[in-house]
Amino acid sequence: MQTGLYTSYRIFCVTLLISCLISCSKKIIPEKPQLNSSAVQDSLPVSEIDIPVQIPLQPLIKMAESQIDLQYTSPGWPYDYVVDSCSSRYMYRFRRGPVKISGSGTDLKLEFMGYYQIAGSQRLCAGSGSNQVAVSPWSPPCTCGLKEGERKVQVGFNVDIRLNSNYSVDPHIRSITPVPLDKCTVCLWSSDITSTIMDRLLAQMEDARKAIEDSIRIMQLRPKFQQLWDSLNGTIPLAGMGYLRVNPEKIRLSRFYVQKDTLVFSMGISARPVVSQYRPSLGPRTVIPDISSFDLRKGFSIFLDAHLDYDSLSKILNGKIYKKRIDLEQVGKYVIVENCQIYGADKERLIFKLDFSGSESGTFYLTGKPVYDAAKKQLSIADLEYDIRTKDMLVKTAKWLFNRKILTTLQTYTHFDLASHESNLISQINRQSPRELYPGVWVNGAVNAASLIKILPSREKLMVRFTSTGNMSLLVTRLDW
Repeated sequence: MQTGLYTSYRIFCVTLLISCLISCSKKIIPEKPQLNSSAVQDSLPVSEIDIPVQIPLQPLIKMAESQIDLQYTSPGWPYDYVVDSCSSRYMYRFRRGPVKISGSGTDLKLEFMGYYQIAGSQRLCAGSGSNQVAVSPWSPPCTCGLKEGERKVQVGFNVDIRLNSNYSVDPHIRSITPVPLDKCTVCLWSSDITSTIMDRLLAQMEDARKAIEDSIRIMQLRPKFQQLWDSLNGTIPLAGMGYLRVNPEKIRLSRFYVQKDTLVFSMGISARPVVSQYRPSLGPRTVIPDISSFDLRKGFSIFLDAHLDYDSLSKILNGKIYKKRIDLEQVGKYVIVENCQIYGADKERLIFKLDFSGSESGTFYLTGKPVYDAAKKQLSIADLEYDIRTKDMLVKTAKWLFNRKILTTLQTYTHFDLASHESNLISQINRQSPRELYPGVWVNGAVNAASLIKILPSREKLMVRFTSTGNMSLLVTRLDW
Protein backbone atom coordinates (compact mmCIF):
# COMPACT_ATOMS: atom_id res chain seq x y z
CA MET A 1 0.00 0.00 0.00
CA GLN A 2 2.74 2.40 0.96
CA THR A 3 4.66 1.48 -2.17
CA GLY A 4 1.62 2.36 -4.29
CA LEU A 5 1.20 5.70 -2.54
CA TYR A 6 4.87 6.47 -3.04
CA THR A 7 4.65 5.58 -6.71
CA SER A 8 1.59 7.81 -7.14
CA TYR A 9 3.36 10.68 -5.38
CA ARG A 10 6.36 10.34 -7.70
CA ILE A 11 4.11 10.34 -10.75
CA PHE A 12 2.32 13.50 -9.44
CA CYS A 13 5.61 15.35 -8.88
CA VAL A 14 6.97 14.41 -12.29
CA THR A 15 3.73 15.49 -13.91
CA LEU A 16 3.82 18.82 -12.04
CA LEU A 17 7.43 19.37 -13.04
CA ILE A 18 6.68 18.61 -16.68
CA SER A 19 3.69 20.99 -16.56
CA CYS A 20 5.90 23.73 -15.18
CA LEU A 21 8.53 23.15 -17.84
CA ILE A 22 5.90 23.18 -20.55
CA SER A 23 4.37 26.32 -19.09
CA CYS A 24 7.71 28.04 -18.92
CA SER A 25 8.63 27.03 -22.39
CA LYS A 26 5.47 28.65 -23.74
CA LYS A 27 6.23 32.09 -22.32
CA ILE A 28 6.30 34.45 -25.29
CA ILE A 29 9.37 36.69 -25.39
CA PRO A 30 10.19 38.01 -28.87
CA GLU A 31 13.37 39.81 -29.74
CA LYS A 32 13.50 43.56 -29.21
CA PRO A 33 12.82 45.75 -32.23
CA GLN A 34 15.86 46.78 -34.19
CA LEU A 35 16.24 50.55 -34.33
CA ASN A 36 17.63 51.54 -37.67
CA SER A 37 17.68 55.31 -37.37
CA SER A 38 16.63 58.07 -35.04
CA ALA A 39 14.16 60.73 -36.01
CA VAL A 40 15.58 63.79 -37.67
CA GLN A 41 14.94 66.80 -35.47
CA ASP A 42 14.48 70.10 -37.23
CA SER A 43 15.94 73.29 -35.85
CA LEU A 44 13.97 75.17 -33.22
CA PRO A 45 12.75 78.48 -34.72
CA VAL A 46 14.10 81.65 -33.15
CA SER A 47 11.87 83.23 -30.52
CA GLU A 48 11.56 87.00 -30.35
CA ILE A 49 11.07 88.47 -26.89
CA ASP A 50 10.67 92.22 -26.35
CA ILE A 51 10.57 93.37 -22.75
CA PRO A 52 9.69 96.92 -21.67
CA VAL A 53 11.99 98.05 -18.85
CA GLN A 54 10.95 100.66 -16.31
CA ILE A 55 13.44 102.51 -14.12
CA PRO A 56 12.03 104.99 -11.60
CA LEU A 57 13.87 108.27 -11.91
CA GLN A 58 14.19 108.80 -8.17
CA PRO A 59 17.76 107.40 -8.21
CA LEU A 60 18.64 109.93 -10.92
CA ILE A 61 17.11 112.68 -8.78
CA LYS A 62 19.24 111.56 -5.85
CA MET A 63 22.31 111.67 -8.07
CA ALA A 64 21.49 115.21 -9.18
CA GLU A 65 20.79 116.24 -5.60
CA SER A 66 24.25 115.04 -4.60
CA GLN A 67 25.98 116.90 -7.45
CA ILE A 68 24.17 120.26 -7.29
CA ASP A 69 25.13 122.35 -4.29
CA LEU A 70 22.39 123.59 -2.02
CA GLN A 71 23.88 127.09 -2.01
CA TYR A 72 25.93 129.27 -4.37
CA THR A 73 27.38 132.62 -3.37
CA SER A 74 29.58 135.29 -4.83
CA PRO A 75 33.19 135.22 -3.59
CA GLY A 76 33.43 136.77 -0.14
CA TRP A 77 29.69 136.72 0.65
CA PRO A 78 28.43 138.33 2.87
CA TYR A 79 31.35 140.70 3.48
CA ASP A 80 33.12 141.36 0.19
CA TYR A 81 31.70 142.68 -3.06
CA VAL A 82 32.44 141.70 -6.60
CA VAL A 83 33.34 144.86 -8.54
CA ASP A 84 31.51 144.56 -11.83
CA SER A 85 32.75 147.89 -13.23
CA CYS A 86 34.08 151.17 -12.00
CA SER A 87 30.54 152.32 -11.22
CA SER A 88 28.94 149.19 -9.65
CA ARG A 89 29.60 146.33 -7.28
CA TYR A 90 27.48 143.50 -5.91
CA MET A 91 27.34 140.32 -3.85
CA TYR A 92 24.69 137.57 -3.95
CA ARG A 93 23.52 134.39 -2.30
CA PHE A 94 21.58 131.67 -4.16
CA ARG A 95 19.97 128.59 -2.62
CA ARG A 96 18.06 125.91 -4.46
CA GLY A 97 14.92 123.94 -3.74
CA PRO A 98 14.34 120.19 -4.36
CA VAL A 99 15.28 118.79 -7.77
CA LYS A 100 12.30 117.71 -9.85
CA ILE A 101 12.08 115.72 -13.05
CA SER A 102 9.70 116.45 -15.89
CA GLY A 103 9.44 115.59 -19.54
CA SER A 104 7.93 113.27 -22.08
CA GLY A 105 9.23 111.21 -24.96
CA THR A 106 12.96 111.74 -25.32
CA ASP A 107 12.91 115.15 -23.58
CA LEU A 108 13.96 115.03 -19.93
CA LYS A 109 14.45 117.99 -17.65
CA LEU A 110 16.02 118.27 -14.22
CA GLU A 111 14.64 121.48 -12.74
CA PHE A 112 14.55 123.25 -9.42
CA MET A 113 13.39 126.56 -8.05
CA GLY A 114 16.16 128.89 -6.90
CA TYR A 115 15.93 131.70 -4.34
CA TYR A 116 18.41 134.55 -4.41
CA GLN A 117 19.39 137.73 -2.57
CA ILE A 118 21.49 140.62 -3.87
CA ALA A 119 23.31 143.51 -2.24
CA GLY A 120 25.01 146.22 -4.27
CA SER A 121 26.07 149.84 -4.45
CA GLN A 122 27.12 152.38 -7.06
CA ARG A 123 29.38 155.40 -7.52
CA LEU A 124 30.12 158.04 -10.10
CA CYS A 125 32.98 157.50 -12.51
CA ALA A 126 34.57 159.70 -15.15
CA GLY A 127 36.21 158.69 -18.37
CA SER A 128 35.46 155.78 -20.64
CA GLY A 129 36.38 152.14 -21.00
CA SER A 130 39.32 150.97 -18.97
CA ASN A 131 40.32 154.58 -18.29
CA GLN A 132 37.37 155.25 -15.98
CA VAL A 133 38.15 156.63 -12.55
CA ALA A 134 35.88 157.01 -9.50
CA VAL A 135 34.81 160.55 -8.63
CA SER A 136 32.52 159.72 -5.70
CA PRO A 137 32.45 157.20 -2.85
CA TRP A 138 30.26 154.07 -2.97
CA SER A 139 26.63 154.66 -2.19
CA PRO A 140 25.09 152.99 0.84
CA PRO A 141 24.29 149.29 0.12
CA CYS A 142 21.07 148.60 -1.70
CA THR A 143 19.46 145.16 -1.35
CA CYS A 144 17.03 142.93 -3.19
CA GLY A 145 15.42 139.83 -1.66
CA LEU A 146 16.31 140.67 1.93
CA LYS A 147 13.48 142.81 3.24
CA GLU A 148 10.79 141.88 0.71
CA GLY A 149 11.65 138.17 0.64
CA GLU A 150 13.91 136.09 -1.55
CA ARG A 151 13.53 136.48 -5.29
CA LYS A 152 12.77 133.39 -7.42
CA VAL A 153 14.56 131.98 -10.43
CA GLN A 154 13.88 128.78 -12.45
CA VAL A 155 17.01 126.72 -13.01
CA GLY A 156 17.63 123.31 -14.56
CA PHE A 157 19.15 121.03 -17.18
CA ASN A 158 18.02 119.34 -20.37
CA VAL A 159 19.08 115.68 -20.25
CA ASP A 160 19.52 113.21 -23.09
CA ILE A 161 21.07 109.89 -22.07
CA ARG A 162 21.97 107.32 -24.69
CA LEU A 163 23.38 103.83 -24.41
CA ASN A 164 26.05 102.85 -26.90
CA SER A 165 26.24 99.42 -28.49
CA ASN A 166 29.04 98.44 -26.10
CA TYR A 167 26.86 99.35 -23.06
CA SER A 168 28.74 102.55 -22.29
CA VAL A 169 26.56 105.52 -21.32
CA ASP A 170 26.68 108.68 -23.40
CA PRO A 171 25.05 111.54 -21.46
CA HIS A 172 24.23 114.85 -23.14
CA ILE A 173 23.28 117.46 -20.53
CA ARG A 174 22.72 121.14 -21.29
CA SER A 175 22.26 123.86 -18.73
CA ILE A 176 19.02 125.79 -19.12
CA THR A 177 19.52 129.56 -19.02
CA PRO A 178 18.18 130.66 -15.61
CA VAL A 179 14.79 132.32 -15.92
CA PRO A 180 14.22 134.95 -13.19
CA LEU A 181 10.62 135.10 -12.01
CA ASP A 182 11.40 138.25 -9.99
CA LYS A 183 13.90 140.90 -11.04
CA CYS A 184 16.10 142.97 -8.81
CA THR A 185 16.32 146.74 -9.40
CA VAL A 186 18.74 148.39 -7.00
CA CYS A 187 20.36 151.68 -6.07
CA LEU A 188 20.34 155.24 -7.26
CA TRP A 189 19.65 154.80 -10.95
CA SER A 190 17.31 151.80 -10.61
CA SER A 191 19.88 149.62 -12.32
CA ASP A 192 18.66 146.13 -13.23
CA ILE A 193 21.54 143.81 -12.39
CA THR A 194 19.49 140.59 -12.68
CA SER A 195 21.11 139.56 -15.98
CA THR A 196 24.55 139.95 -14.43
CA ILE A 197 23.62 137.66 -11.53
CA MET A 198 22.02 135.13 -13.92
CA ASP A 199 25.22 134.97 -15.96
CA ARG A 200 27.24 134.23 -12.81
CA LEU A 201 24.71 131.60 -11.74
CA LEU A 202 24.78 129.91 -15.17
CA ALA A 203 28.56 129.58 -14.92
CA GLN A 204 28.21 127.81 -11.59
CA MET A 205 25.48 125.53 -12.98
CA GLU A 206 27.89 124.51 -15.71
CA ASP A 207 30.22 123.09 -13.06
CA ALA A 208 27.31 121.04 -11.66
CA ARG A 209 26.39 119.88 -15.18
CA LYS A 210 29.87 118.53 -15.78
CA ALA A 211 29.82 116.71 -12.42
CA ILE A 212 26.48 115.03 -13.27
CA GLU A 213 27.76 113.96 -16.69
CA ASP A 214 30.90 112.50 -15.14
CA SER A 215 28.82 110.56 -12.58
CA ILE A 216 26.60 109.07 -15.29
CA ARG A 217 29.43 108.33 -17.70
CA ILE A 218 31.28 106.13 -15.22
CA MET A 219 28.23 103.90 -14.63
CA GLN A 220 29.26 100.32 -15.41
CA LEU A 221 26.26 98.87 -17.24
CA ARG A 222 27.88 95.99 -19.09
CA PRO A 223 28.48 93.92 -15.92
CA LYS A 224 24.78 94.25 -15.00
CA PHE A 225 23.63 93.27 -18.48
CA GLN A 226 26.14 90.40 -18.40
CA GLN A 227 24.57 89.27 -15.13
CA LEU A 228 21.15 89.26 -16.80
CA TRP A 229 22.59 87.42 -19.81
CA ASP A 230 24.06 84.78 -17.49
CA SER A 231 20.67 84.36 -15.79
CA LEU A 232 18.99 83.73 -19.14
CA ASN A 233 21.73 81.23 -20.01
CA GLY A 234 21.34 79.54 -16.67
CA THR A 235 18.79 77.03 -15.43
CA ILE A 236 15.47 78.40 -14.18
CA PRO A 237 13.28 76.02 -12.09
CA LEU A 238 9.63 75.91 -13.17
CA ALA A 239 7.83 74.79 -9.99
CA GLY A 240 7.58 71.07 -10.60
CA MET A 241 7.43 71.31 -14.40
CA GLY A 242 11.15 70.96 -15.00
CA TYR A 243 13.84 73.47 -15.85
CA LEU A 244 13.99 76.28 -18.40
CA ARG A 245 17.00 77.51 -20.32
CA VAL A 246 16.31 80.59 -22.43
CA ASN A 247 19.46 80.21 -24.60
CA PRO A 248 19.67 83.85 -25.79
CA GLU A 249 21.49 84.61 -29.04
CA LYS A 250 21.05 88.34 -29.66
CA ILE A 251 20.09 91.40 -27.66
CA ARG A 252 18.43 94.66 -28.71
CA LEU A 253 17.77 97.93 -26.94
CA SER A 254 15.64 100.93 -27.78
CA ARG A 255 16.26 104.57 -27.02
CA PHE A 256 15.29 105.90 -23.62
CA TYR A 257 11.92 107.58 -23.15
CA VAL A 258 10.34 109.42 -20.26
CA GLN A 259 6.87 108.71 -18.92
CA LYS A 260 6.11 110.98 -15.98
CA ASP A 261 8.69 110.03 -13.31
CA THR A 262 9.86 106.84 -15.00
CA LEU A 263 12.53 106.09 -17.57
CA VAL A 264 11.24 103.56 -20.11
CA PHE A 265 12.99 101.57 -22.80
CA SER A 266 12.59 98.12 -24.30
CA MET A 267 15.07 95.30 -24.36
CA GLY A 268 14.71 92.57 -26.94
CA ILE A 269 16.34 89.18 -27.23
CA SER A 270 16.39 86.47 -29.85
CA ALA A 271 16.54 83.05 -28.21
CA ARG A 272 15.85 79.31 -28.51
CA PRO A 273 14.34 78.29 -25.14
CA VAL A 274 14.17 74.67 -24.00
CA VAL A 275 12.37 73.01 -21.07
CA SER A 276 13.64 69.68 -19.77
CA GLN A 277 12.45 67.45 -16.93
CA TYR A 278 15.93 67.18 -15.45
CA ARG A 279 18.35 69.97 -14.67
CA PRO A 280 20.55 70.33 -17.75
CA SER A 281 24.29 70.71 -17.48
CA LEU A 282 25.49 74.25 -18.07
CA GLY A 283 27.56 75.03 -21.11
CA PRO A 284 30.51 77.42 -21.22
CA ARG A 285 29.82 80.98 -20.09
CA THR A 286 29.32 83.31 -23.05
CA VAL A 287 30.06 87.01 -23.33
CA ILE A 288 27.03 89.19 -23.94
CA PRO A 289 27.02 90.49 -27.52
CA ASP A 290 26.84 94.18 -28.39
CA ILE A 291 23.38 95.69 -28.62
CA SER A 292 21.51 97.25 -31.52
CA SER A 293 18.82 99.93 -31.43
CA PHE A 294 15.19 99.43 -32.35
CA ASP A 295 11.85 101.10 -31.78
CA LEU A 296 10.11 100.81 -28.43
CA ARG A 297 7.90 97.71 -28.50
CA LYS A 298 6.63 94.88 -26.30
CA GLY A 299 5.36 91.32 -26.34
CA PHE A 300 6.85 87.95 -27.15
CA SER A 301 6.34 85.13 -29.58
CA ILE A 302 8.11 82.06 -28.29
CA PHE A 303 8.85 78.66 -29.76
CA LEU A 304 9.83 76.28 -26.97
CA ASP A 305 11.00 72.68 -27.01
CA ALA A 306 10.05 70.47 -24.05
CA HIS A 307 12.21 67.36 -23.66
CA LEU A 308 10.10 64.61 -22.05
CA ASP A 309 11.62 61.51 -20.53
CA TYR A 310 10.25 58.17 -21.78
CA ASP A 311 10.08 56.77 -18.23
CA SER A 312 7.63 59.47 -17.19
CA LEU A 313 5.55 58.86 -20.32
CA SER A 314 5.51 55.13 -19.52
CA LYS A 315 4.11 55.88 -16.06
CA ILE A 316 1.31 57.97 -17.58
CA LEU A 317 0.37 55.20 -20.02
CA ASN A 318 0.62 52.51 -17.32
CA GLY A 319 -1.82 54.48 -15.23
CA LYS A 320 -4.38 54.01 -18.00
CA ILE A 321 -3.85 50.39 -19.08
CA TYR A 322 -2.43 48.55 -16.03
CA LYS A 323 -4.41 45.31 -15.41
CA LYS A 324 -6.71 45.99 -18.34
CA ARG A 325 -8.24 42.73 -19.55
CA ILE A 326 -8.85 42.14 -23.24
CA ASP A 327 -11.18 39.23 -23.98
CA LEU A 328 -10.94 37.46 -27.32
CA GLU A 329 -14.30 35.64 -27.37
CA GLN A 330 -13.81 34.05 -30.79
CA VAL A 331 -10.83 32.00 -29.60
CA GLY A 332 -11.85 31.76 -25.94
CA LYS A 333 -8.74 33.45 -24.62
CA TYR A 334 -7.84 36.71 -22.88
CA VAL A 335 -4.90 39.04 -22.20
CA ILE A 336 -4.18 41.15 -19.09
CA VAL A 337 -1.72 44.05 -19.47
CA GLU A 338 0.82 43.97 -16.64
CA ASN A 339 3.25 46.69 -17.68
CA CYS A 340 3.99 49.07 -20.52
CA GLN A 341 7.31 50.70 -21.29
CA ILE A 342 8.15 53.30 -23.91
CA TYR A 343 11.85 53.10 -24.54
CA GLY A 344 12.77 54.62 -27.90
CA ALA A 345 11.77 55.53 -31.40
CA ASP A 346 12.43 54.32 -34.90
CA LYS A 347 11.70 56.52 -37.90
CA GLU A 348 9.40 58.82 -35.86
CA ARG A 349 7.52 55.81 -34.42
CA LEU A 350 7.49 55.06 -30.70
CA ILE A 351 8.26 51.57 -29.41
CA PHE A 352 5.92 50.07 -26.78
CA LYS A 353 6.98 47.04 -24.75
CA LEU A 354 3.95 45.32 -23.18
CA ASP A 355 4.25 42.58 -20.56
CA PHE A 356 1.07 40.53 -20.33
CA SER A 357 -0.53 37.59 -18.55
CA GLY A 358 -3.79 35.68 -19.08
CA SER A 359 -4.25 32.69 -21.34
CA GLU A 360 -0.57 33.08 -22.13
CA SER A 361 2.14 35.23 -20.58
CA GLY A 362 5.07 37.02 -22.03
CA THR A 363 5.97 40.21 -23.88
CA PHE A 364 5.20 41.75 -27.21
CA TYR A 365 6.31 44.96 -28.90
CA LEU A 366 4.13 47.50 -30.69
CA THR A 367 4.97 50.58 -32.72
CA GLY A 368 2.93 53.71 -33.24
CA LYS A 369 3.31 57.27 -34.41
CA PRO A 370 2.47 60.16 -32.04
CA VAL A 371 0.19 62.74 -33.68
CA TYR A 372 -1.45 65.89 -32.41
CA ASP A 373 -4.86 67.21 -33.40
CA ALA A 374 -4.56 70.97 -32.87
CA ALA A 375 -8.30 71.56 -33.31
CA LYS A 376 -9.23 69.04 -30.61
CA LYS A 377 -6.04 69.65 -28.60
CA GLN A 378 -5.62 65.88 -28.41
CA LEU A 379 -2.46 63.77 -28.51
CA SER A 380 -2.81 60.19 -29.73
CA ILE A 381 -0.79 57.23 -31.01
CA ALA A 382 -1.77 56.47 -34.59
CA ASP A 383 -1.20 53.32 -36.66
CA LEU A 384 -0.58 51.02 -33.70
CA GLU A 385 0.96 47.81 -35.07
CA TYR A 386 2.93 44.77 -33.94
CA ASP A 387 6.64 45.09 -34.44
CA ILE A 388 7.87 42.85 -37.25
CA ARG A 389 9.84 40.55 -34.88
CA THR A 390 6.86 40.18 -32.55
CA LYS A 391 4.63 39.49 -35.53
CA ASP A 392 6.92 36.71 -36.81
CA MET A 393 7.05 35.05 -33.40
CA LEU A 394 3.29 35.22 -32.82
CA VAL A 395 2.58 33.67 -36.21
CA LYS A 396 4.83 30.73 -35.26
CA THR A 397 3.95 30.25 -31.57
CA ALA A 398 0.70 31.99 -30.56
CA LYS A 399 -1.18 33.06 -33.63
CA TRP A 400 -4.29 33.89 -31.59
CA LEU A 401 -2.38 36.87 -30.10
CA PHE A 402 -1.94 38.31 -33.56
CA ASN A 403 -5.37 39.87 -33.24
CA ARG A 404 -6.69 43.28 -34.30
CA LYS A 405 -8.90 43.49 -31.22
CA ILE A 406 -5.83 43.78 -29.00
CA LEU A 407 -4.55 46.68 -31.07
CA THR A 408 -7.97 48.34 -31.32
CA THR A 409 -8.53 48.10 -27.57
CA LEU A 410 -5.08 49.44 -26.72
CA GLN A 411 -5.55 52.23 -29.27
CA THR A 412 -8.45 53.62 -27.23
CA TYR A 413 -6.12 54.20 -24.27
CA THR A 414 -3.55 56.20 -26.25
CA HIS A 415 -5.63 59.36 -26.57
CA PHE A 416 -4.65 62.24 -24.28
CA ASP A 417 -6.64 65.44 -23.92
CA LEU A 418 -4.17 68.33 -23.58
CA ALA A 419 -6.60 71.25 -23.31
CA SER A 420 -6.64 71.15 -19.51
CA HIS A 421 -2.88 70.61 -19.41
CA GLU A 422 -2.32 73.70 -21.57
CA SER A 423 -4.52 75.77 -19.26
CA ASN A 424 -2.68 74.42 -16.23
CA LEU A 425 0.66 75.16 -17.85
CA ILE A 426 -0.32 78.77 -18.52
CA SER A 427 -1.60 79.18 -14.94
CA GLN A 428 1.56 77.75 -13.41
CA ILE A 429 3.82 79.93 -15.53
CA ASN A 430 1.80 83.05 -14.75
CA ARG A 431 2.01 82.29 -11.05
CA GLN A 432 5.78 82.78 -11.32
CA SER A 433 5.24 86.54 -11.74
CA PRO A 434 6.22 88.87 -10.33
CA ARG A 435 9.56 87.54 -9.16
CA GLU A 436 12.92 89.08 -8.32
CA LEU A 437 15.60 87.92 -10.74
CA TYR A 438 18.29 89.46 -8.58
CA PRO A 439 18.31 92.34 -6.08
CA GLY A 440 16.53 95.36 -7.50
CA VAL A 441 15.35 93.73 -10.76
CA TRP A 442 11.80 92.37 -10.90
CA VAL A 443 10.19 90.50 -13.79
CA ASN A 444 6.46 90.50 -14.40
CA GLY A 445 4.42 89.09 -17.23
CA ALA A 446 1.72 86.78 -18.46
CA VAL A 447 1.33 84.09 -21.08
CA ASN A 448 -1.80 84.76 -23.13
CA ALA A 449 -1.83 81.59 -25.21
CA ALA A 450 0.18 78.39 -25.52
CA SER A 451 -0.27 75.42 -27.78
CA LEU A 452 1.53 72.32 -29.01
CA ILE A 453 2.57 72.46 -32.65
CA LYS A 454 4.89 69.50 -33.26
CA ILE A 455 6.05 66.17 -31.80
CA LEU A 456 9.54 64.92 -32.60
CA PRO A 457 10.45 61.52 -31.06
CA SER A 458 14.04 60.39 -30.74
CA ARG A 459 15.66 57.40 -29.06
CA GLU A 460 16.53 59.30 -25.88
CA LYS A 461 13.49 61.53 -25.37
CA LEU A 462 10.27 62.80 -26.82
CA MET A 463 10.57 66.39 -27.88
CA VAL A 464 7.32 68.38 -27.87
CA ARG A 465 7.35 71.83 -29.45
CA PHE A 466 5.11 74.57 -28.12
CA THR A 467 4.42 78.09 -29.19
CA SER A 468 3.23 80.84 -26.87
CA THR A 469 2.49 84.54 -26.91
CA GLY A 470 2.24 87.09 -24.14
CA ASN A 471 3.90 90.05 -22.48
CA MET A 472 6.76 90.53 -20.05
CA SER A 473 8.29 93.55 -18.34
CA LEU A 474 11.17 94.42 -16.03
CA LEU A 475 11.14 96.90 -13.17
CA VAL A 476 14.50 98.14 -11.94
CA THR A 477 14.15 99.54 -8.43
CA ARG A 478 17.81 100.06 -7.66
CA LEU A 479 20.61 101.82 -9.51
CA ASP A 480 23.54 100.98 -7.25
CA TRP A 481 25.73 100.27 -10.27
